[in-house]
Amino acid sequence: MTTRTMKAIAAAALIGMGMLWMPAPAEAGQGGWGAGLVGFGIGAIVGTALVAPRVYEAPPPPPPPAYYGPATYGPPPWTPDWIAYCAQRHPSFNPNTGYFYTFSGQPIFCQ
Repeated sequence: MTTRTMKAIAAAALIGMGMLWMPAPAEAGQGGWGAGLVGFGIGAIVGTALVAPRVYEAPPPPPPPAYYGPATYGPPPWTPDWIAYCAQRHPSFNPNTGYFYTFSGQPIFCQ
């Protein structure tokens, strides 16, 4: 048991012992309100002690986006070296458009 639960049980026991010394009226006139309020207080103390506290913990922030800069693999585009480089690497390279086609038929700009 946690210390909070033990404190709640001890408080409820003390209040219950205090109720033994209170006179119990034979009729439920004005005295009925006092006993009801004491019972409400005991219920509130025990109820809050038995419920686990709920703490909201926010998720950590996302990492900052990584920037790698533009990818450069070969010579600068539209130079004679670039055209020779792309024509050598990709048989489907079209020097007029700068694109080559993959096996699935997707056009990709040569870099």
